[in-house]
Amino acid sequence: MLTLIQFNSPIGIICLLYSKKGIRRILFENEIPFLLKLKSFYPNESIQSSEEKDHPFQKQILDYLNGQRKIFDLPLDFQAPPFYTRALKEVAKIPYGKTSSYKKIAQQCNNPNAVRAVGSANANNPIPLIIPCHRVLTHGGGLGGFGGGLQIKQFLLELESQ
Repeated sequence: MLTLIQFNSPIGIICLLYSKKGIRRILFENEIPFLLKLKSFYPNESIQSSEEKDHPFQKQILDYLNGQRKIFDLPLDFQAPPFYTRALKEVAKIPYGKTSSYKKIAQQCNNPNAVRAVGSANANNPIPLIIPCHRVLTHGGGLGGFGGGLQIKQFLLELESQ
């Protein structure tokens, strides 16, 4: 059984899906309706909504978005294909307030020609914010893409630069 909670944040409504193991997926406001989207990802799993306020997962995310937290201490129920997992593990190593590039992440995965695959891994990151794919830029320093939209990516980068 999976549980979803929705809450308001400085970047809009966030949907957090979790299992008994930990956080499975984070969705942003541009992905509403959340339940319909989640059922497309997990067609064979039961998803229940929770009205719980101040859930510990929610609190850490809000603390981060309000500039009061730099590192998450949350259990994860991470699921991704092998290369995505490898690439996102490298992304997870990017420190708060720092950035990297798709090219550098590909090199760290020992596959320097996999720049597009790294971009695809970032685009399909199931737990953005926790795995900070917003910290990955193009080789030339451009924003690239972000599942929540470039305005949110810019907000996150500015938040971390303070």
